[in-house]
Amino acid sequence: MGQSASTTTAGQNHIHHSRSKSRSTGVISPMKESEDSDDVIDVFEVGEFDYSSNIPDECVASIFQSLSSGDRKRCSLVCHRWFRIEGQSRHRLSLNAQSDLASVIPSIFSRFDSVTKLALKCDRRSTSIGDDVLVLISQRCRNLTRLKLRTCREITDAGIEAFAKNCKGLKKLSCGSCSFGAKGMNAVLDNCSSLEELSVKRLRGITDGAAAEPIGPGIAAASLRVLCLKELYNGQCFGPLIIGSKNLQTLKLFRCSGDWDRLLEVIADQVSEVVEVHLERLQVSDIGLAALSKCSNLEILHLVKTPECTNFGLVAVAEHCTLLRKLHIDGWKTNRISDEGLISVAKHCPNLQELVLIGVNPTRASLEKLAANCLNLERLALCGSETVGDPELSCIAAKCTALRKLCIKSCPVSDQGMEALASGCPNLVKVKVKKCRLVTSEAADWLRTTRGSLAVNLDANEPEIPDASASDCVANEVVQENRQMASQVGGSANIALSNTGRSNSFKARLGLITGRNLMACTFRRWSSFGGSFSSRNN
Repeated sequence: MGQSASTTTAGQNHIHHSRSKSRSTGVISPMKESEDSDDVIDVFEVGEFDYSSNIPDECVASIFQSLSSGDRKRCSLVCHRWFRIEGQSRHRLSLNAQSDLASVIPSIFSRFDSVTKLALKCDRRSTSIGDDVLVLISQRCRNLTRLKLRTCREITDAGIEAFAKNCKGLKKLSCGSCSFGAKGMNAVLDNCSSLEELSVKRLRGITDGAAAEPIGPGIAAASLRVLCLKELYNGQCFGPLIIGSKNLQTLKLFRCSGDWDRLLEVIADQVSEVVEVHLERLQVSDIGLAALSKCSNLEILHLVKTPECTNFGLVAVAEHCTLLRKLHIDGWKTNRISDEGLISVAKHCPNLQELVLIGVNPTRASLEKLAANCLNLERLALCGSETVGDPELSCIAAKCTALRKLCIKSCPVSDQGMEALASGCPNLVKVKVKKCRLVTSEAADWLRTTRGSLAVNLDANEPEIPDASASDCVANEVVQENRQMASQVGGSANIALSNTGRSNSFKARLGLITGRNLMACTFRRWSSFGGSFSSRNN
């Protein structure tokens, strides 16, 4: 909320500052309140007049909120008043949730007593905080609205239940690689009546098989808007919650085991307000897609590596979900979704703005229909499409007049196809070409010269990384989630924890892989040419 993440690590006795783009990241030691105060040298006690004394605390806090994290920390050391204001005006903290955090919890929350958004993250090789620390935090932060738990394996159902009873105003909960189970999750749903967003990844305490305890709906079902389930052995135990959430708008299911067709049929009959659905690496077929077609308000659909989905299911969705704006399909090169399904989308979904096709082979027939009927199509990505060559690219250039951003990857296009873009797509502002070996740098330079306002990004020699798709960008979103939270509007700040070398190197490799291979990530990086289309159009 105006500040980048800062990092608090128990046992450190120094402060680091680093720069990342236009923001700075600091590492702040969780010292005792008396030690913090001793570090403050009141410059106004040496004879200088404090010209800021007439400025109300609220105005000073507002000024602090516009500063980077490092600058805020420096300002907090100017005088005792600024030190107090800076602490009281921070609303976001991210703490290293190792077991030794317990000793500094009182001093941290004595200074930062207005925290509403908290992240607790522990290294996989370390012992995390337990129930006692989580309960203590909940007693000091009863106004908490957002909580993120990462690898807090010592927290049990009992700790989550106590937390939920103390923080009933919670609106967003995100937990990953934790050990509590259905009982703790049900406690949150039974106590947090304002819960709007729930994200669960690798929740180890949920048992597999028929003995799994159902989760939900609870009183939170009435307010829940977003539900994201990732890598769960028995994600279907959340069925009662999904079915009972009548106001659910976004449902994201990633790599959850089990057959989802039957549950999707029940969900579609009970939940009518869904506008966004992500299905990735699920056992779902045309039966499930036909069920989703009953969600007539559906605007965003991602089908990623669901090999049992065919043209039949896509046609059913297109015919009934006419408000569709964004469609992402990773066909996994199964050729089960082709022109037939895409022509149906073109015919029935005139509001389509964004189309990402990976491992799908559209021909000129479907591309012409899309161009003719989807007059608002602004973003198009074609990856690994064997049928997209120069004639198809020329068709896009001639007929997609509203197109603003185009990404072609691993397709048999050449310089001739690039030349067609010189006179077509009058609204085009960005072209990205990757791993198209027949496209030369001379053609890209010529296109830049011919259309001076057009940004052309050519990367023809990038090595192939197997089994990567646009959907894999979800992993990168999880890595970046904490940093993105810091940019939201409102008077808050992050005090985030430094990760270990292993964690950092893993995230760096993950970011490299996803950034190189994924169309969805490619689109996000075009924000400088009109903003990220997700944020601009959602």
